[in-house]
Amino acid sequence: MENEAGALSRVAGLFSARGYNIESLTVAPTEDASMSRMTIVTSGSEDIIVQITKQLNKLIDVVKLVNLSEAEHIEREMALIKVKAVGEAREEYKRLADIFNGRIIDVTEASYTIELTDSGEKIVEFIAAINADQIIEIVRSGVSGIARGEKSLHS
Repeated sequence: MENEAGALSRVAGLFSARGYNIESLTVAPTEDASMSRMTIVTSGSEDIIVQITKQLNKLIDVVKLVNLSEAEHIEREMALIKVKAVGEAREEYKRLADIFNGRIIDVTEASYTIELTDSGEKIVEFIAAINADQIIEIVRSGVSGIARGEKSLHS
């Protein structure tokens, strides 16, 4: 989409006005500074997804729309998970971070902050492996996605 003031607001307004839910939304400039790439995760029946696609294509700011779920693609999400880490729990969190290819990026006497970049499913699995009462805070970035192989928004 065009990298212009109000473009994100128009997309969010379209979803809101029609009662569609946005589960995840990421936006950032691309290799072309005049364009931004927006990745939206939503759910609904096939008819609802078709309707959303048609409505988004009508927005003047939208240059190209691709449904990544229709072909092979890569999805990644980043999460920062702050946990209580005292005693034996410290070694357990190091082990879990290693198993899930995460990194401990902040250490205090009583907590660890773990960075994890993976699919949303793997992040959910990691969170499930932690005792819920040991979680202090979780921040998730939302999904970024890209087509596999040679396929791109330009082709």
